[in-house]
Amino acid sequence: MNKNYLTDTHCHLELSDNIDNIIKEALECGVSNFIISGCDLKGIKDGLCIIEKYPNIYLTIGLHPDEIKDFNNETIPYLEDLIKKNKKIIGIGEIGLDYYHNKENKEEQIDLFKKQLDLARKLSLPVVIHSRDAFNDTYNILKEYKDLKITIHCFSGSLENAKQYIKLGCLLGIGGVSTYKNTKLKETLKEIPLTSIVFETDSPYLTPEPLRGEVNSPKNISIICDNLCKIKGIKREEAIKVTNQNILNNYNRLN
Repeated sequence: MNKNYLTDTHCHLELSDNIDNIIKEALECGVSNFIISGCDLKGIKDGLCIIEKYPNIYLTIGLHPDEIKDFNNETIPYLEDLIKKNKKIIGIGEIGLDYYHNKENKEEQIDLFKKQLDLARKLSLPVVIHSRDAFNDTYNILKEYKDLKITIHCFSGSLENAKQYIKLGCLLGIGGVSTYKNTKLKETLKEIPLTSIVFETDSPYLTPEPLRGEVNSPKNISIICDNLCKIKGIKREEAIKVTNQNILNNYNRLN
């Protein structure tokens, strides 16, 4: 990991057609490190091929709550085997709860979530958490796993929620939503420490302003970073230094 460049801690390069060009454009914008979120079976397989080819791209793996249909008795052993064989798999995620799309299978989602958290605990790996319309359940479950290193993917909640997560030791993944004109996240970002923040794009989704409507790309970490610097009144160099150290503190396989 190049500590002098920005890092996209959550992207979906496995959905991209021209990774060489994406990396080139990102480097021109000061972004050189990438973590793919392999959150379904196909994405995991494609992500494994990508990290084999590119030295500065890493992978987290796990089943997103929307992919619960693919969960069976072989899932956890399959993930464990992949992790043990490949040191560039640096965490488990994105995993979690999503009640926006489906409220009828809450118990099944919680069961899958806990099984993957248990695997992370067994392997001493950090986790990346997806939580949508499910803060209370997510938070109460994570309180049982305070020993894990946790990143909250695509955080866009209230200051109170941010403080609750930070009290658990969580990092907050800040992306394009922080640039939106009507977001309340800007006020939250003023109040939380830089030591609790990492940058992410979730590309090709959640493109930041002023590019909304276009396909998102890791190069836009530069926009997200500069926006945060403006909100907090800090220099880009400080944002790069601190957020990269946050990442290194969180992902033990990067050291």
